[in-house]
Amino acid sequence: MGMFTSINTSASGLSAQRLRMDVIANNIANVNTTRTTEGGPFKRQKVVFMPADTKVKYKLPFLPDKFKPIAGQGVRVLRVEDDSSPFRLVYDPSHPDAIKTGEKAGYVQMPNVNVVTEMVDMISASRAYEANVAMIDHSKSIFSKALEIGA
Repeated sequence: MGMFTSINTSASGLSAQRLRMDVIANNIANVNTTRTTEGGPFKRQKVVFMPADTKVKYKLPFLPDKFKPIAGQGVRVLRVEDDSSPFRLVYDPSHPDAIKTGEKAGYVQMPNVNVVTEMVDMISASRAYEANVAMIDHSKSIFSKALEIGA
């Protein structure tokens, strides 16, 4: 294990949580967007993480030169995907995007974004970001103490 492994692990978490906060901010900004370039209302997006694909070699007598993933080597963003939950329906017949005919006439399809959920997710991402910053600070402190011991 290298000297900077803990910093690299935390740095991957910082990057991932920053992207998560950007996606959440985009969701909140589009909470009332009823018309997008793709057509229809804005779809809430969410970030999917996975462990970093860090691998090291190890040897077994019967399986030479195979690779084994090591847990705790960080995180990476797998994808940003659309939330498949249904759109909200709001009755507003004067809205330009209101449904014109059928049993849902007068209703407007609104984005599937819930501001309360987004704020809870934002707080969670912010706390995870802070934890990674604290880990980097502690790692720097440990490196500094190790240098003092060696001097």
